[in-house]
Amino acid sequence: MVRIVRFHETGGPEVLRLEQVAERDPGPSEVRIRVEAIGLNRAEVMLREGVYHERPVLPSRIGYEAAGVVDALGKGVTSVKQGERVATVPSFALSQTQQGVYGESAVVPAEVAVPYPASLSPIQGAAIWMQYLTAYGALVHYGGLGPDDVALITAASSSVGIAAIQIAKQRGATVIATTRHSAKRAALLDIGADHVVATEEEGLAARVMEITDGGGARIVLDPIAGPMLTVLCGAAAPHGTIFEYGALHPGETAYPLMPMLAKSLTITGYQMLDFVLDPARFGAAREYIFAGLNSGALTPVIDRTFALEQIVDAHRHMESNTQCGKIVVTV
Repeated sequence: MVRIVRFHETGGPEVLRLEQVAERDPGPSEVRIRVEAIGLNRAEVMLREGVYHERPVLPSRIGYEAAGVVDALGKGVTSVKQGERVATVPSFALSQTQQGVYGESAVVPAEVAVPYPASLSPIQGAAIWMQYLTAYGALVHYGGLGPDDVALITAASSSVGIAAIQIAKQRGATVIATTRHSAKRAALLDIGADHVVATEEEGLAARVMEITDGGGARIVLDPIAGPMLTVLCGAAAPHGTIFEYGALHPGETAYPLMPMLAKSLTITGYQMLDFVLDPARFGAAREYIFAGLNSGALTPVIDRTFALEQIVDAHRHMESNTQCGKIVVTV
């Protein structure tokens, strides 16, 4: 028997239960992982609440990202070996509701179990893929960010936001990070942001224009949407690109036609799955990310760790929006 996290109804963090179930053997093209650490993501909150693109089949498992040791191989698996340390890559191939990784053991498709650099701890290994793939795709692959660019990163204290700061600085760009209140200003500056704007204390567009001498930001990375999208148009440079990779605002997002037309902006909906479903793209992204991790230019920032028995508290902490970095659950 092993302990896993499931929920039997959708709702708040309190619906998560730690339960004993029989350990499952992997089927063809699957691997079983003895989980050591779990990285938390907003997608899991949305699944738990019943508002994610994947609908939970109750009782539902949960979780995309974990690091652990392969302890059983299904028929036909050659991509990893028994005893190898791997981290799971969030992907449509990995069904949270059926194959979620919250627990002591997880059975996942072999294609999403990828060895990670030996220099990283399991806690760091659980904090790689979602954040660095998301930031890499927008800033490097699509955005072509370079030393002459200004990058505006909203919700910058999130794990993706911090990964974006690190990648943007690695590429020599000027980084403007946003947070709602100035309490996180010092932490974001320490991580590498050149400027921090507290959006509930100062006007974002006006401050960006002041920082850039009226030029604006060529690349904007935003997971909020809603009314923020119109504000970001005011902060963007002419012919700039706004990458929307989330929808943290609970209401509708109106398309800002006139602000967009005024600057000939591109507004792009973007997801990191672009770099999971395409083997060539994933290979290039993995090489880039591993090179950064090995050089130290990219370093996962861990906000706080919780024990598996504290999974409800871990979800409550995520919903508090007080974190700066990745929340990780240890097993």
